[in-house]
Amino acid sequence: MTKSDSDLLNANRALLQQRETLILSRIATPSSAGIRREPEQLLAEGYRQSFSVDVDRILHSRAYSRYIDKTQVFYLIKNDHITHRVLHVQLVSKIARTIGRSLRLNEDLIEAIALGHDIGHTPFGHDGERFLSEQCQAHGIGQFHHNLQSIQFLDRVERKGDGWNLCLQTLDGILCHDGEVHNDMLHPASERDFTQLDRQIAQKRDDPGFELNPMTIEACVVRMADTVSYIGRDIEDAIRLGLIERSQIPTDIVAQLGNTNGTIVFRLVTDIIENSTDQEYVAFSAPVSEALQGLKAFNLQHIYMNPRIKQHTAAIRRLFAFLFETYLEDIARDNRTSVIFCQFLEGMAPAYFERHQPAEIVRDFIAGMTDDYFLSQCPAGMRPNYLRI
Repeated sequence: MTKSDSDLLNANRALLQQRETLILSRIATPSSAGIRREPEQLLAEGYRQSFSVDVDRILHSRAYSRYIDKTQVFYLIKNDHITHRVLHVQLVSKIARTIGRSLRLNEDLIEAIALGHDIGHTPFGHDGERFLSEQCQAHGIGQFHHNLQSIQFLDRVERKGDGWNLCLQTLDGILCHDGEVHNDMLHPASERDFTQLDRQIAQKRDDPGFELNPMTIEACVVRMADTVSYIGRDIEDAIRLGLIERSQIPTDIVAQLGNTNGTIVFRLVTDIIENSTDQEYVAFSAPVSEALQGLKAFNLQHIYMNPRIKQHTAAIRRLFAFLFETYLEDIARDNRTSVIFCQFLEGMAPAYFERHQPAEIVRDFIAGMTDDYFLSQCPAGMRPNYLRI
């Protein structure tokens, strides 16, 4: 690249930074604030801004490509129109960027957090997360949390153990995204550094009840958008599968939010924008927050705990235990023909082996699997059949 080319690219970067200064809210996170564990000179001289680089790195990660065959809610069901994890994160990204644009926030940071937030999810969704957590605890490495595993993949597993060197603000948003927790208002926490981020990860691993609060307003938006993206979509999927009928949604909730995914998303997004514009927080109004909490309870009872989709949970639990023990034994025996060596550990950086004990290596391998790959590693006689719903 010639000096004139370099000057042009630097000029383009300066224009992008100037545009952010003119457009972004005073509480938004400018791209110039992005900091990495390891400074990268090429990025400092390039035309891409810091959080835009993070988006590209997440999109090109191997873990992102595996979203396509990871359960969102419904597993072992053959239906091409049911939401998988890859669609969920795209919906979170779109909804969060819509809110962020109206609030004049940094859409690149929002997109990076949204696309990366569920990369640590196991096969078979939250059931798989629970079953892998049981194995982790039984083998002395603490509970499993998919948000912690997202950081683990992006920071310590990807690129053969070297990680992607993402910005602190991106990693913090991914860590603190928990959409299952109901918040009617989120204030960004004070500024953090990587030492504090690592301390929070350790605290959450030791104490599942430890509350995580994002450091940026953009991460607060993603956390709210996570709920907005799945709450109505799960209803549509459940109706499509014949698990519930639209008429079952309580009338008081319908009065506030509507009874279709499109209406629910529109009313929730509108409410967030109306209650968060020119504020130092992201919030729902009290009536909408109450209705949303009621809708979460409805979904839990009628969808997530529906016995018709829980027919194979015992079989899936047994398979998690079987694979965990199998791979631990392969490592103990140094069985180089095992897939954990051939398809995961081969070429891994020495630092990865130095930082992880065998049970943690097995955790990382299983957590990264897609649903189909997981089943392919199990004996045919142990695999459950697809559900007929």
